[in-house]
Amino acid sequence: MTLSDLQKELSLKLVTRGTTLDRPVVGGYASDLLSWVMGHATENQVWITIQSHPNIVAVASLLGLSGIIVAEGAEIEENTIKKAEEENIPVFSSEKPVYEICGMLYNLLSRSRKKC
Repeated sequence: MTLSDLQKELSLKLVTRGTTLDRPVVGGYASDLLSWVMGHATENQVWITIQSHPNIVAVASLLGLSGIIVAEGAEIEENTIKKAEEENIPVFSSEKPVYEICGMLYNLLSRSRKKC
């Protein structure tokens, strides 16, 4: 599954311009504690959080995450969007709660693995 597929399936709003959506998504990680994400998330996962400051972009870039979903309608800082565009890290927004996004992502990835 790619970020483009995920965007369509979860009705996510892309807030960054010019970022690559053909990256693979192999899983997801949900946490709001940056140090915890740095120690546990892995490459090509999508990160689900309510954090919206520029440091989320730095963490995603460092780990090689596919993208970031800012959930629960949290307002994304303009400097975060600018940094994400510079680093080519797609950032999406959603009004859905973290729990719901995680469940939907799990179901999507489970279905796509069964097709392989």
